[in-house]
Amino acid sequence: MNFNIYTNRFLLFLICCIAAAFRAESQNPAAAPPQTKPVALTGATIHPVSGQPIPNGVIVFDKGIITAVGDSATPFDKAGTEIIHLPGKHVYPGAIAMASTVGLQEIAAVRATLDYQETGTLNPNARALVAYNTDSEIIPTLRSSGVLIVQATPQGGLLSGTSSVFHTDGWNWEDAVLMKDDGVWLNWPPYIASSFNFRDFSSALKRNEARQEHIDQLKRFFSDAKAYQALSDPQPVNLRLHAMKGVFEGKANLYIRAEQARDIVESVGFAHAYGIGGVVIVGGREAGKVTGFLKENDVAVVLNEVHRLPDHQDADVYQPYSLPGRLLEGGVRTALSYGNESWRVRNLSYQAGTAAGFSDFLSREEALRLVTLYPARILGIDQLVGSLETGKHATLIVTEGDMLDMKTNIVELAFIKGSRTDLDDKQKRLYRKYKEKYGQ
Repeated sequence: MNFNIYTNRFLLFLICCIAAAFRAESQNPAAAPPQTKPVALTGATIHPVSGQPIPNGVIVFDKGIITAVGDSATPFDKAGTEIIHLPGKHVYPGAIAMASTVGLQEIAAVRATLDYQETGTLNPNARALVAYNTDSEIIPTLRSSGVLIVQATPQGGLLSGTSSVFHTDGWNWEDAVLMKDDGVWLNWPPYIASSFNFRDFSSALKRNEARQEHIDQLKRFFSDAKAYQALSDPQPVNLRLHAMKGVFEGKANLYIRAEQARDIVESVGFAHAYGIGGVVIVGGREAGKVTGFLKENDVAVVLNEVHRLPDHQDADVYQPYSLPGRLLEGGVRTALSYGNESWRVRNLSYQAGTAAGFSDFLSREEALRLVTLYPARILGIDQLVGSLETGKHATLIVTEGDMLDMKTNIVELAFIKGSRTDLDDKQKRLYRKYKEKYGQ
């Protein structure tokens, strides 16, 4: 009797799972097929990012690669080319979202949809690569705002794992991946930690008592990892230590999550003590206090959300908005992200617009680089994407207006490696559904 009850429950659960999967697949746009013939976009303002905007420009691409960029006089073979005339429109490279949980997180309140954190504290071998979910309902909403490339990053522990870079289109992670295992993520123990009192809902800052213990743990692990890399043929293979190989060889970045100025300086010194050169600070709320140090040590900074409150009560009210411009003006390689978020990544470009509006140093074109060319350089993929240049991937968008402006950034076309990508998403489907219901 009990056996039949459990069997029926299992069958009901299985049917619900299959129905949910079928429903999701039937609604999500299919991945775009490869480009089959040359495409030329003409008449629009081209924003190559690597140079000045080109009014009434031309951009041509074939087999996923840009073959020509220039003004209206730029020659190209019109035979067999699909020509799309776009007067009054704008063409930009697709935005690049770093330090996100896109593809690893669907619904924050549903644990079964979260795949960004491994158990334990030292897991550099936990790869976001194989966990990336191309069927996510969030990903199409990112394409609709111009985000065509994302860095899926693990979370938690001291060493969270290894990130990878993906296109926001593809049948599976093998199709979508642009760069495998681009770097290892380290959460530096903060000197000052915040505590929350659930009784009166107050928060307080206090010294992190466990900090030194965590740093000592990291020192032991990095010492072991460096010794392991010196072995020509280690047997048996230690997966955790082996995952650090690219970092020590300079083939992968070491991304360090650190917010406070003291933590930024100490974490960079820690990495350099082990001969690690490719260091990137992620978060960096107080990076403006150590601009000279960051420039001197050639450390890049990936800022979390700009759309936030100031760090302290006595801070300049516009501090978060002006920070990107102050870092760039100080010679620090800088990019923008939305931190440990997935759905909010669709607003990435508007952060760059805000940064431009609150900095005399940042022009609109320079702010545009914060979400295109500069993240591509930090990731090491700038030879492929990040700007519109001959020989690079045709990963670009066509908008009605300014990509950095929420009101006019209406994405009309998107191409990923030359493939014309479906711009439908769940939000648009719901809009059409209720528009029809109420006869609007």
